[in-house]
Amino acid sequence: MLSSLSKLTSEQLEEIRSLEQKLGKTLLSFSTYDVVSDDLNPDDIAALQALEEKLGTMLVAVRGLKRS
Repeated sequence: MLSSLSKLTSEQLEEIRSLEQKLGKTLLSFSTYDVVSDDLNPDDIAALQALEEKLGTMLVAVRGLKRS
């Protein structure tokens, strides 16, 4: 399972902002995904790691993505 920040509609964002104001707290919305990691050969791993370094982020190779 993999989690990431949710992709929300403007209406959903407004509801969250309203609750943030009421609570006086910052809220983060996460969604989870059922994923299976995929195999990479050494050249693919090197390319992935180079892009991670360039972007300052982490990348995960998966076979399919299903939102749960």
